[in-house]
Amino acid sequence: MTALKNDRFLRALLKQPVDATPVWMMRQAGRYLPEYRATRAKAGDFMSLCMNPQLACEVTLQPLDRYPQIDAAILFSDILTVPDAMGLGLYFETGEGPRFKKVVSSPADIEALPIPDAEKDLGYVMDAVRTIRRELNGRVPLIGFSGSPWTLATYMVEGGSSKDFRKSKAMLYDNPQAMHALLDKLAQSVTAYLNGQIEAGAQAVQIFDSWGGSLSAAAYQEFSLAYMKKIVAGLIREREGRRVPVILFTKGGGLWLESMADSGAEALGLDWTCDIGSARARVGAKVALQGNMDPSVLYANPAAIRAEVARILASYGEGSGHVFNLGHGITPEVDPANAKAFFEAVHELSGQYHR
Repeated sequence: MTALKNDRFLRALLKQPVDATPVWMMRQAGRYLPEYRATRAKAGDFMSLCMNPQLACEVTLQPLDRYPQIDAAILFSDILTVPDAMGLGLYFETGEGPRFKKVVSSPADIEALPIPDAEKDLGYVMDAVRTIRRELNGRVPLIGFSGSPWTLATYMVEGGSSKDFRKSKAMLYDNPQAMHALLDKLAQSVTAYLNGQIEAGAQAVQIFDSWGGSLSAAAYQEFSLAYMKKIVAGLIREREGRRVPVILFTKGGGLWLESMADSGAEALGLDWTCDIGSARARVGAKVALQGNMDPSVLYANPAAIRAEVARILASYGEGSGHVFNLGHGITPEVDPANAKAFFEAVHELSGQYHR
């Protein structure tokens, strides 16, 4: 594999010295970019785009070509590829988001679920990782990812997106054994999936716990964090002579940072409801932090974006261990010029914190 020309992102995750705070953006390959919309139209639909390694590579690289300040690429895929490979039949309803043809509603349904083989059942994702690594040619590191077991379980039990997670939480409280059986199967599946991505060339991985923040404090520890810890413990941690860092991101998880910092992950992602300086004081030297600008700031003018970047950098303070990001994904209506202002501001303003 080609040597990395820019390893700032990996160094920051390991709290090693950097010359500037690295930056990337969740959903950086997405609908706010006209070139992405053109490639998606060429693919026909979202899943066809995900399942075509060449086109997935194309959209992964588009933001890097437009914004040379980006310090990491993230695999273009979807968190629901794993449940799809378990036979639930993922499809996307216009205006409704993801849906499954089959839902998981009983212990028998859970028992029948297979644990997917990364290369056989999700080979299109592994092919995309290999293609992206080759085309990146060492420009920046590649991030692989998966949904967390709890987050995936909510989609599988609800049959799609949910505002109140009624069915998932009913199963959690009515039949905790069944929910644990489902989460355990998902933890095994996610571990194999992420290890497959690492073997194919991913140089860091992120676990997206999008709905962990919907749980009570006790339920979060038992039904979300415990399974993410299992995954972290089962991951390949050295590859190509380097550490493979793991980022844990629980949206709405600011209350539980101390226990998340004990997960074995190198870094925690923060949403925008958490002050990054306070978070740093709470977790100490245990983990790096990623985040955490409110994505809505990108609707403001470039001067306001720059001011918010400056505020977050000052809140984190001096030294490595900060990867700048949004507190969640960029939204489709953002002007690409505002994303440019964001990336430029991070690099221009962060050097003073790394002398």
